Amino acid sequence: MSFDVKKGMACVHSNTDCLYDPRMSHAKSGLAVLAVLTLFACKTNETTSTSNAPAPSPLASTSTLRTATVYDLNARTLDGKLQALSEYRGKVALMVNTASECGFTPQYTGLQALSESLKGKPFVLLGFPSNDFGAQEPGTDAEIARFTSHDYGVTFPLFSKSKVKGDGINPVFLFLAQAKGEPKWNFHKYLVDKTGAVVAAYPSAVKPDDPALRAEIDQLLSSP
Repeated sequence: MSFDVKKGMACVHSNTDCLYDPRMSHAKSGLAVLAVLTLFACKTNETTSTSNAPAPSPLASTSTLRTATVYDLNARTLDGKLQALSEYRGKVALMVNTASECGFTPQYTGLQALSESLKGKPFVLLGFPSNDFGAQEPGTDAEIARFTSHDYGVTFPLFSKSKVKGDGINPVFLFLAQAKGEPKWNFHKYLVDKTGAVVAAYPSAVKPDDPALRAEIDQLLSSP
C-alpha cells in the first residue's frame, strides 16, 4: 500500500482500490497553512525592500518631472553658472535646442534678429546647445560661446551643452517634452507663456521669422 498525498488517500497497488485516510487530510491542511505563511513573509519582505529603494533620478527619460512650470527649474549657463529660470517669470520665452554644425545653424541669425526686434518687451530667447542629433554640436561650452558670438553675433542667453532627449535629458527639456513632445532635430522651438506654461512647439523647419510663430508670440505678449 502507498499514500497519495494530493488526494489524502491510502492506496493499495491497484488502480481502483483507494481508501480515504484522515491523517493525510490533516497533513494536506498543514502544508497549505505553511504555504500561506511563507507567501505572507515574502510579500512583507518585498514591500519593505520596495519602500527602502531609492527614488528614480529626475533626469531619467522615463521619469515624470514634478514641477508646476518650466520657470521653477534651473539650468547651467555656458560659463558654468547655475541660472534660476524664475528670473524669466513674467516673460514670454522661446526655447530652442541648437547646434553649430547643422543645416539649420543659420537660424541663429533669425533668432538673434527676433530677440533684438522684441527688445524692451517681456520676451526672452533661450538657447540650449545639444549634440543629440547627428553629433552636430561636438564643441565645448567655450567653443560654442566663441562660435555663436563671432559667427552670428548672438547675445541672447545660451546654456551649457546638454542632452535634450532620451536618457540623461536635462530637466528643462524633460518638462518641455512632457508638455509638447521631444524635439525631432536641432532648432526645435518651444513657446512658453508668462507663467512658464508650454503653449506650443514648432519643428526645425519653422524659421524664427515665420508669420504664425510671430503672431503667437505677439498674442502672448499682449496677454496679462
